[in-house]
This record gives sequence, structure tokens and C-alpha cells, in this order.
Amino acid sequence: MKSNEVWLNIIPQDKVPNMEKVTTSTQYRLAGIIFIAQSLFSASFITAFVLTPIIAVALSGSESQAGVPNTIVLVGRALLAYPFGLLMDKLGRRVALSTGYFGFVLGGIVAVVAIVTQSYMLFLVASFLIGVSRTAGDQSRFIVAEIFPINRRATVIGAIVFAGTVGSVLGPNLVPVSRRWVQTFGISPDAGPFVVAAIMMAVATLVTFLFLRPDPREIGERIAAEEVAENPDSIESNSVARSWQEIFSQPMVQLAVLSMTLGYFVMTLVMVITSVHMQSGLDLGLNADQMAASVARVIMFHTLGMFGISIFSGFLIDKVGRLNMILAGAVVLALSTVVSAFATNVVLLAFGLFLLGLGWNFAFVAGSSLLSNSLAQSERGQMQGIAETFVSLAAGAASLSVGWLFQMGGYNLINTIGFVFSAILLIAVLYLPRQAKKQQQLAMSGD
Repeated sequence: MKSNEVWLNIIPQDKVPNMEKVTTSTQYRLAGIIFIAQSLFSASFITAFVLTPIIAVALSGSESQAGVPNTIVLVGRALLAYPFGLLMDKLGRRVALSTGYFGFVLGGIVAVVAIVTQSYMLFLVASFLIGVSRTAGDQSRFIVAEIFPINRRATVIGAIVFAGTVGSVLGPNLVPVSRRWVQTFGISPDAGPFVVAAIMMAVATLVTFLFLRPDPREIGERIAAEEVAENPDSIESNSVARSWQEIFSQPMVQLAVLSMTLGYFVMTLVMVITSVHMQSGLDLGLNADQMAASVARVIMFHTLGMFGISIFSGFLIDKVGRLNMILAGAVVLALSTVVSAFATNVVLLAFGLFLLGLGWNFAFVAGSSLLSNSLAQSERGQMQGIAETFVSLAAGAASLSVGWLFQMGGYNLINTIGFVFSAILLIAVLYLPRQAKKQQQLAMSGD
């Protein structure tokens, strides 16, 4: 039996040739490997990009280039999201994920060479390679989701998102250590974070390639076969391959993509400009060191909302349902923009940014698990790649436009736009499930 035909046959599990029932120990072992690799990826990414704007200015000689490397990362992430999905389907999850992680190793090496040779263009090449790797890191949550049953996917997605906490804590602390370390070898201290990031990602690549066995795709196929055996009406029992147009015409798929995309857009739009607002828009009466410390605290609370409670939010999503948590995410995102817009001190602003991260977490984790549940196993690689392209483009659009919007109308305009897009998500989660029910009723009636 070909592996891509498993879910097309409604056969009881004990009669499927060469199929062993998936064990919990195998599932948790694979999830643990991906969690370790993703923690290393998160730490590497934050370590490498803490000083990237400063390095970009130094290499280019212009402050206007400060945000360009981050934009290049987003471009690489968007361009490679769909091809990475194809690679997962063709070569399997283990090889695809290892290849993506190795792209970061190459990017780190190229960045070191660029800093040593003072080449800004080479530094942009390194940023692109790291962006390519970013799409692998972002899609690892889908790989974990497919090796668990539907009713546990949000929990394990939340656990993988929680890996970002490791990066948010470890990454910034590695920057000064890595700078001092490479100086002992006579290398520019600015290259230190990239050296350490490349080493960590080399470890992540080896761990993934050597130990992510059996391939999660095989486990996903077994899970799909079990779902068909238990529920003949499961999406996995559909024997007719769907085109991507047909898949994305489904209201629940649309809602899943909107939840991830709009959540990411609002979060990026407000978060990116908050530090600038604190420096220019709030009269806090702080010196430079105090301001830096205040910005760090606000961002810390934001990342706590984004990653710190992901394990609990994923569990909550599995308990109360994806639609309810997307609704909660939209409400919390909207509330965060109101609190942030009217915040007059660091405490209120930190609370607003915590809510912003929390709303993103609800929308992103619930949307990710809803998308995974709305796709057959054979569809996940490519379709999730397309969805990630939308997410990347939304984040890129927010990052590129926020400076111009801030100049036009300040922080209030930014939060107003964030509120509007949060409201759009709120309307979508109230409207699209009704459309899905109507489609289901029409299909059952034969119209």
C-alpha cells in the first residue's frame, strides 16, 4: 500500500497491512525532539537578531537601512513557505525540517563573514537564508499536530509555541556572552551572536535528522487511518483529492487562515512601534538607561503573553473549542489596542502589550489547530505552506507600513487600525461557522 493512499481506504486498523497502532510513547518522544529543536531555533533567532538593526546601520552607513534585514527575513519566510510544504510532502517531515534548520547554519556563517568583511549585501544574503529557515521553524507546530488525534492537537501546538519562551529568555542573555567569547579569538564582537546561533542550529539540525524517527508523516498516516476506522465520516475518508481552490473555499479553512493572519498582523503592527512610541510619544521623564530598561520590561510582558502560557492555552483550546478561543483571541486583541492607546505609563502599556501577546496566542494556536483539523493528511504539507505564506505576508505588510502610519497619525492611529482588524476577525468567527453549517446542510440534502 502506498503511504499516500492510507487514508483513502476505510479499513479497520487491525487489517491494514504493515500498520502498527501509534503508541503514546512514540508520539511524545517525537514531540519532545521537535520541542528541543524548536527551542534551539527560537533562542538562535532572537540571539542573532537582537543587534541586527545596529549591525545593518554600521555596515550600510545609513539609519534608513535598520529595518531592511528583518524585511528580508520576512521575504525569505514568505517565498519559501509553500515550497517547504511541498518538500515535506515529497521527502518527509524529518528531511524537510532538517534542511530548513540547516539553512540557519549557513545563514549564520554567511553573517559572520559579512561582518568580518564589512559587506552589507552579504549580510542581507544571510538574512534571507535565516528567513528561509524561519519557515521551517514556524511550520514545526503543524508537524507535531499531525502525530496526535484531533482532540489533542491544540495542546501540542501550544507546547511547541511555548518553545518561544526559551528563546525569549535565553536569546538576549547569550548576546553579551557571545560577544566577549569571540573577541578572545580576535573576531569582531558583533559576529558573536551569529556564531553562537549557528552552533545551536547545527545541534538542532543533527538532533532532528538523527532522532526524528519514524518520520512524523508516517505517524500522521497511521493517525488518519485510525480516524477513518473510528469515524467513516472523517475528512480523512474523502477518496476524492481536493484542489487548493476547493480547500480554501471552505469556511472553516478560511476562518483558520484569517485567525492566524489577522492575529499576526495586529500583533506585529502594534508591537513593532511600541518602543518608538515610548521614546517619542510618552513623557516618562526617564534617562536613556531607564528608558531601555522600561522598553525591555514592556517587551518581556509581551513575550510572556505570546509564549509563556501556550501550554495552558493549548489545553484550554482543546477543552472549550477552537471557535470559542478564536472569538476570545479577537476580543483580547481588540481590548489590547484600547488599553495601549490610552496607556499613560509603563505599567498600563506593559498590560496592553501582555494582552496583545495573549490575544495573538489564542488566535494563532486555535487557528493553527483548526486548520490542521480541516485538512486531510495528504493535504497538510502544501496547504499549510500556503497558509504560512499569507501569515508571512501579513507580518511583512505590518512591519513595512507601521513606520509610515506612525508618522501619519502616531500610536493612536496604529491602535485604531489594530482594533479594526481585530473587529474583522470577530465578525469572521461569528459569520463563517454559520456558512459552514449551511454548506453541510446543502451537502446532506443533495442540493
